[in-house]
Amino acid sequence: MKLRSSLPLFLIAATAAAQSTTTPKKPASAAPAHHSTTATAAKKPTTTVTTPEANPADNPPNVPKVEGTPKPLYALRYIDTQIGTGDLAKSRQFYTVHYTGWLTDGTKFDSSHDHPGGEPISFPYGARQVIPGWDTGFEGMHVGGKRRLYIPYQLAYGEAGRPPVIPAKADLIFDIELVSQSDTPPQPKPAPPAPDKPSEPAQPGAAPQPSTPEKPATAPETKPQ
Repeated sequence: MKLRSSLPLFLIAATAAAQSTTTPKKPASAAPAHHSTTATAAKKPTTTVTTPEANPADNPPNVPKVEGTPKPLYALRYIDTQIGTGDLAKSRQFYTVHYTGWLTDGTKFDSSHDHPGGEPISFPYGARQVIPGWDTGFEGMHVGGKRRLYIPYQLAYGEAGRPPVIPAKADLIFDIELVSQSDTPPQPKPAPPAPDKPSEPAQPGAAPQPSTPEKPATAPETKPQ
């Protein structure tokens, strides 16, 4: 005898098994498995707010502390310590800058204030004549402004550093001041005239040296009489 149903055999067997299986009903008076209201209550999602930890390298010893949180600027960070009132810093300008540089252990390695005369330096911005951190770190400043730069070693002197002053892979901290900017290089100030060398004073208590007459270069010739 042939089956008239067109269903596959494995589906007919599954249907018959499902019809023959009875599921016992749960008594209406059955108590819930958990009696604690806190266990059955829906849990509210919790939001965790993380506060960034202070980086000790941002305020090393012997470096003047500044207020504020460093902001990202490309691959470096900065804090504006004084907003300038002059023109906005432009690219392809000659910047005149005062600066002081420290290592992250607090060692000061250079400062324009320590140069002869305490004169600032000048350089063309963006011309790759300074470290990369300086070629990007003045962006957004105004003339007269002051800023602290936190420069990673990749934007400073690289993996090799510049021994013995700058160690290998040294992150740097710079305090910079944008004194002025111009289209052309600023004219250097003329060097002050060298002072006259004073005569050496006589040693106290030293006896005066007698003067010796100079000997003629050649003796006069004498003729016999």
